Amino acid sequence: MAFATVSIAATANNEKRIETFPINSVRLADSQFLKNQQADIHYLLGLDADRLLAPYLKGAGLPAKADNYSNWENTGLDGHIGGHYVSALSYMVAATGNKEIAARLDYVLSELKRCQDARKDGYLGGVPEPDQIWGEIAKGTINANSFGLNNRWVPLYNIHKIYAGLRDAYVIAGRKQAKDMLVKLTDWMIQEVSQLTDDQIQQLLISEHGGLNETFADVAELTGDKKYLKLAHQFSDQRILQPLMKGEDKLTGMHANTQIPKIIGYKRIADMEGLSDWDRAVKFFWDVVVNKRSVSIGGNSEREHFNPTDNFTTLLASEQGPESCNTYNMLRLSKLLYQTTADKNYIDYYERALYNHILSTMNPVQGGFVYFTPMRAGHYRVYSQPQTSMWCCVGTGIENPARYGEMIYAHEGNDLIVNLFIPSTLTWNDMTLKQENQFPQQPSTDLTLTLKKSKTFALKIRKPAWCDNAKLVVNGSPVDYQLDNGYITIKRQWKSGDRIRVETPMHLTAITTPDGKPQYSFLYGPIVLAAKISTDQQDGLFADDSRGGHIANGPKLPQVQMPALIGNASDILSHLEPVKGQPITFALKGLTTPAYEGIHLVPFYQLYECRYQIYFPLYSQEEWSKKQEEIAAAEKANMLLEAATTDKVFCGEQQSESDHFFKSSNSWNGYDEGMHWRITRTSISYQMKAQGATTLRVKGFAGYERIVVSIDGKQLETIRLNQQGQAEIKLPTAYQNETATITLAAESGRQTPRIHEVRLCK
Repeated sequence: MAFATVSIAATANNEKRIETFPINSVRLADSQFLKNQQADIHYLLGLDADRLLAPYLKGAGLPAKADNYSNWENTGLDGHIGGHYVSALSYMVAATGNKEIAARLDYVLSELKRCQDARKDGYLGGVPEPDQIWGEIAKGTINANSFGLNNRWVPLYNIHKIYAGLRDAYVIAGRKQAKDMLVKLTDWMIQEVSQLTDDQIQQLLISEHGGLNETFADVAELTGDKKYLKLAHQFSDQRILQPLMKGEDKLTGMHANTQIPKIIGYKRIADMEGLSDWDRAVKFFWDVVVNKRSVSIGGNSEREHFNPTDNFTTLLASEQGPESCNTYNMLRLSKLLYQTTADKNYIDYYERALYNHILSTMNPVQGGFVYFTPMRAGHYRVYSQPQTSMWCCVGTGIENPARYGEMIYAHEGNDLIVNLFIPSTLTWNDMTLKQENQFPQQPSTDLTLTLKKSKTFALKIRKPAWCDNAKLVVNGSPVDYQLDNGYITIKRQWKSGDRIRVETPMHLTAITTPDGKPQYSFLYGPIVLAAKISTDQQDGLFADDSRGGHIANGPKLPQVQMPALIGNASDILSHLEPVKGQPITFALKGLTTPAYEGIHLVPFYQLYECRYQIYFPLYSQEEWSKKQEEIAAAEKANMLLEAATTDKVFCGEQQSESDHFFKSSNSWNGYDEGMHWRITRTSISYQMKAQGATTLRVKGFAGYERIVVSIDGKQLETIRLNQQGQAEIKLPTAYQNETATITLAAESGRQTPRIHEVRLCK
């Protein structure tokens, strides 16, 4: 189900046509959203604020009250969760009014202020050894790559989180001291880059830097001072913006969530300055990502990178499917675009991604959060734990439940808009709107108005893309309505106690991946359906604090054994049969695997702590007979390789290299023919799990260049990749140590070939 391409015509100066309500105007009522929100409160309070604050105190030269958390919080991204924590607390206190959350927010802000005051230069951050890294940059010493800056793990990305946290503490939670802290921190950045040219700042932006351009634009709006808007322009990555302004999709192979926050920043600047060319670029990006690069749940990316638009095969085979952070930011972008266009297509996508990705990424029992949502049939997700897991998707994950209410309602002048069918209560001036339903189990919602006095206005209720015929009943009587730009609209004099029922019948649809290959996901209305496969061998289901703990590294089930469909595309929906007495439950028929015949499809967001399947390949009987042997042979070879692997690194991929403590000298990375790669003129190294390994395998692009391979400083061989782009080295004996440092070096005066993968095998 593709979403309509949104018109790129900008309103004058990109002014807001639609206003959303402050988060404190909406209170959730009984639903899975409310249950998740309540679980998130426990998660937030279960985190030790002093451990999250420790990197900031160290950066200010103050004694820490507790040790850093482990995981990403003491291996280079120290403090990044602390910034997300301020945002999450700010949204949660606004969304719920919870007093413990309010007290925690005030404590964290007071400690952060103490850190900033101690520094005296306005700086506030958890980046290790801040004077060294920021001192180098201020002097123009810049060595940037996609995941590092001056041999540090994305410090600009790190500091962006506290910028955003301070903004949210002021704008969302009303903490006035946060504004002063935010402005001081932004003034520090102006001073930090004051001696750099614009080209040097663009060089900085090669390294992941979050949405710094957005927050600097926010500061410009909050203060009215244009010097901050200049800073926002300086921190807008032109390498990404320029192709988008030309309508060129060059995203394949790029790290997805490095780009999306930048685009949000482009949109903020476009709206503030009326830049129609920037606005068109943003809309083009949204259209490409949503309609050409996203799977049915609304998420995107494979191993964190944008896959080719014409081939989703590897995404559907990977254990590292769509990343939660990406969708968090796509929702934020959709909100900004909706506000200036009033186009409900943005809300249709928002609803799909909210229910099927964001809602599904939180464990409803344990409260943990998901990093990757594999699309691989029969695989599973890993859940964070509050004391061990400090990933980026925990940072956005703790924010999400507090933000559930921000797009349910909106208004256009005095006209009230209902966008999402989530049980809740809106308070707006002298009006209260209560929404009650059992959506999506029942395709209707009831709205009740409470007014101090009768009032004339238009009530606009989104007619979703998945609904063919809607019905509107007011005070028990059917009424006619107008369909205005996709909204069911009724204008009348409303009085207190008026009740409106909206019926939005749902039906089944089947959609392929955007490459059009016959692999189908089924939806009922906006709800993606999935099959529970089993609960077996979910290794690492609850993450430890290891660098790869966020990845579901348990056994991959052979795809030839997973349910596939036998039939024709023309009658694809005939494979689903409703199960009586069970809402949104369908039995799946006509499968290649008799053992799964009749397996139930249910809403994906209801599944947790299990192996599952979302996409189902379709074959004719003749195709299946031929394909079965081909799939089985490929699967067997791959399964044997994976079973023998002690560790592997995908070179040039940000998280894979970071998780293996990548070090380099004079190297660079790129993407060709569906593969990331890295080249060096000197050396690169990785720390890998090695116990029991007997073989080192290197893959890449064939060429005449040679690679000098060493393990723990001892040279093994000098190799050349064969015509298949592969080379293999037998180790003298099975490796005994738990880890080994693998170094790949160029011959003197030369460079290595493009190296894609390094793998140690038993």
